[in-house]
Amino acid sequence: MQMPDMLIPQVGIITDIIQETPDVKTFRVVNLKGNKAFDHMPGQCAMLSIPGVGEAMFSISTSPTNTKYMDFSIKRVGVLTEYMHDKMREGDHITIRGPYGNAFPVDTELKGKNILFVGGGIALAPLRSVIHYVFDNRENYGYVDILYGARSVADLVYYKEIEKSWTEKRNTNVFLTIDRPDDNWDGHIGFVPDYFKKIGFSLDKVVVLCGPPIMIKFVMAVLLEMGFKKEQVYTTLELRMKCGIGKCGRCNIGDKFVCMDGPVFRTDELDHIPDEF
Repeated sequence: MQMPDMLIPQVGIITDIIQETPDVKTFRVVNLKGNKAFDHMPGQCAMLSIPGVGEAMFSISTSPTNTKYMDFSIKRVGVLTEYMHDKMREGDHITIRGPYGNAFPVDTELKGKNILFVGGGIALAPLRSVIHYVFDNRENYGYVDILYGARSVADLVYYKEIEKSWTEKRNTNVFLTIDRPDDNWDGHIGFVPDYFKKIGFSLDKVVVLCGPPIMIKFVMAVLLEMGFKKEQVYTTLELRMKCGIGKCGRCNIGDKFVCMDGPVFRTDELDHIPDEF
């Protein structure tokens, strides 16, 4: 597939809308020819826009090994996302452009390694692209551990997919947790950092971490306490991206622009960002 100009929007068609949680829907998008709009790598983002409503940057939650369509798992949080949740229907048009940002080093630093994915809430969306890429190229990677948590059972994004597919993959362990007791849940209860410490993962892993900033902060503290090094951990800061080309300044953190230097960072690269981040 030829790479289009990332600044020129294409018209996309929403072919499917999947209700993941009460406030998260996955929108499946193809171009007017019924194909995937452009090539990307795990961790990259796309700009979705609706003329007269707005535009925003979203992580692409499908792997590049999926050549038919792109998925965008979107939480209802503002004007554009509320419009998409309330007004958009299958068959509607939306514009799409990209890809933006860098990617997780799936073909270099992660290749041949055991991988530990740690996610919280909607932040599983950018990890899903990497997870599917690893599953689709399984011979290139070692053991896979996935630790994922959400506030409640209802807030577990991709729960059906996880239960029906991810848990059945070879050399793969999936650990799920929710923050508070639920009558419909007989699994682990507690926050992700505490569960991480309880499991006691071995140090022979590359860690791919994504979640709310407070979760990342406490998971990183547990990682360092257990003996992991920052050079072993990758994360993504795509929520700070706006224009995608380093012009608006919204994603400027210290001496870095997330859209130009990221959104994927090895955590030791973030040692010098301001404390307020």
